[in-house]
Order: sequence, then structure tokens, then C-alpha cells
Amino acid sequence: MKTLKLMMYAVIATAMVALAQAQDNRTIRIATEGAFPPWNAVDTSGNPVGFDIDVGAALCERAELDCEFQTQAWDGIIPGLTVGKYDAVMAGMSITEKRKQVIAFSNPYALTSNYFVVRKSLDLPALDDSVRIDLSSETEKGKRALQALKENLKGTTIGVQGSTNAEAFVQAHLSDEVEIRTYDKQDNLNLDLVAGRIDGGLADFSVWKAFLESQDGASAELYGPRISGGLFGPGVGIGLRKEDTALASKFNTAIKSIIADGTLETISLKWFGTDVVPQPSDN
Repeated sequence: MKTLKLMMYAVIATAMVALAQAQDNRTIRIATEGAFPPWNAVDTSGNPVGFDIDVGAALCERAELDCEFQTQAWDGIIPGLTVGKYDAVMAGMSITEKRKQVIAFSNPYALTSNYFVVRKSLDLPALDDSVRIDLSSETEKGKRALQALKENLKGTTIGVQGSTNAEAFVQAHLSDEVEIRTYDKQDNLNLDLVAGRIDGGLADFSVWKAFLESQDGASAELYGPRISGGLFGPGVGIGLRKEDTALASKFNTAIKSIIADGTLETISLKWFGTDVVPQPSDN
């Protein structure tokens, strides 16, 4: 009887080791939207490209994981994760409390970088764009930068896309200083900005990038410091199933590593032309 029990324990132990090895060696499937450049897009060959994909490749190499990307429509990207269609999501997805009720997130690998863009013809007083307004920490420098921003934009008409964090920010902090105009689409906001029907707007830098690089965007410019934290959330993270704590740990260690050695900054500059890397204190 004892011999039989020992044999059973040995079989169970072997099976557990085999299962663990299979989990360690499995290919990690990472979903991305493929329709949100420069975060993610699809090239002419149908392959995912963009900031998310380059960061994912760097993280998987650092964590010694075998990974592959696949595209998934945005509306189904979280349900697909929860049912096991893939193991992670990297799609420019902001970390929010609502999403955290359903899935887990890694530490942020990018900050949401919200900027005002204004018409150059306004000739507004210069602001120190090296100071960051972090709504989560509210440093004295940040408070002074926000106050200067409010004073310089006073009397202008500012556009925002409706039902966004940008609209919430302008309503909360500038409603007494500026006229707020809401839009159903960012493209319509851009058209009014070019036509001079509004003086400026607030949106994430990734939304502004293509516009500012276009012929129409030549009449506009970034204005003031980067705004992040608070209602904008802690940043963009990797979406994961809540039970995949070991995978989350590997990704978090890899994120710290590529921040420390400058790899993440290099990828950020490649795709955005600016630094969207979280600072050590942000993690």
C-alpha cells in the first residue's frame, strides 16, 4: 500500500512539474488593436507595428518570454483576454479603476501625455515646457505651472472632445478662464482650430502628433507643460488576467529594466518624438 501511495505521489509530482514547465515555455499571446497609431497599427504585410509592439518585444526579450502579437478589435479586447483568447493586452490601454474591476494591469510602461495645442498666431507668452503637471502629486512647481497656464489661456476658446478626460480637466480647472467648446470627433476640433474658430484644444499627445505633422497642423503648436496623473490615470499598462500574477511579475521586472537602461526612452522617441516614460517614482 505504501509503495502504491509513493508511486501515486511520484506521478502527481511529475505531472505538476510538467505543467509548470509547459506554462513557463508557452508562447505568450499579446493582443493589440492595430488601429491606433503610433501606439499600434498594421503594416502593408498585415503585421502589427508601433510603440506597443516594440515595447512588447523588448519586454519579452528581457523577461525571456516567447511572445507573439495578434490583432483584436477594441470593443472585444478585454472580453477576449478574460476568456483566454490571449494572455495579455498592449493597445495603448490606460489604467483605470473601472477596468481594474475586471482585469489586472502591469506597472505603467507609458504615461498619458496630455498637452494643449494653440494657434501660433495667438503669440501667447512662453511657458516652461520642461515642468510636468502631475495631478496625482501636486508639487509646488506643478501648481505654479498650472496657474501660469490658466492665466495665459484666459479669454481664449478651447476645444475638447466630449466625454473625455480632457473635457473633465478643462471643466474642472479652466472653466472660469476659457470658453469651452466640445466636439464629437477630434478631426472636427482640428478643422475648427485650423479655421480659427477656436484658439486651442487639449488632447493626448498621440492624438495631436499626426495633426501637428500635417500641412494643416503647421499653423498650430504644443503649448505649456505635459499634464498627467489624477483623472488622467497613472498611465498605460499591460492588461492581464487577475490570476496571472507570475506573468505580471515578470512584465513588471522587465518594465523596470528597460526604463533603467534607457531602452524604453529610445522606443518612445522613435514613435512619439518625445519622452512618455514613467519616472521611477511613478512605479
